[in-house]
Amino acid sequence: MATNPNSPSTSSSSMPTPAAAIDFLTLLQKLKTTKRTGWVRCNVQQPESIADHMYRMGMMSLLASDAGVDAGRCMRMALVHDVAEAIVGDITPHCNVSDAEKHKLEADAIQQIKAMLGEHTHAAQEVDVLWHEYEAQSSPEAALVKDFDKLEMILQAHEYEQGQGLGLQQFFDSTAGKFKTDTGRAWANELIQRRQQAAAAAAGAGSSEPKSKAAVEGR
Repeated sequence: MATNPNSPSTSSSSMPTPAAAIDFLTLLQKLKTTKRTGWVRCNVQQPESIADHMYRMGMMSLLASDAGVDAGRCMRMALVHDVAEAIVGDITPHCNVSDAEKHKLEADAIQQIKAMLGEHTHAAQEVDVLWHEYEAQSSPEAALVKDFDKLEMILQAHEYEQGQGLGLQQFFDSTAGKFKTDTGRAWANELIQRRQQAAAAAAGAGSSEPKSKAAVEGR
């Protein structure tokens, strides 16, 4: 396989020190305990954490089969794409933070993570490269992982609708027509069909419409 031009330098040292590794892994605990802002705004009961979201994106990436896409790189990117939120939290369009300011806050957080891991370690450079590649949408892998970000959100919305009787149409509206890859479009279409079938079945059984909740972010 050809070397990815965005890959970290092979001259980087192989591993962080044990102290740096434990510091970083301890920081990641924030991703396990911080609830996704959008679901909190919608009064979802026991909402998923940032890490929950990233894990299922990683499993989506494991299944990736788009032509010319490196599934392994997608998995690593899925793990990294929201890692800055361990420091800055889950900032959404409803947080009154501009896109430019959000990007700066997260880019600064990535620099803090690099310093924590050791600037010249392979891990630090890979986090930096993958995060910027995702933000810039500069590769087929970044485009697919971005689709998985949106897809995981609407899949979770559908599950909350089914499990908690919520109306979360705003999530589906925010992603409609925004999938860029064949896999993203195909999986989103499958999910939409299943949601429509579930709604039809509920209507046929005489169920009332789900209660509407406040709008949340489109990522």
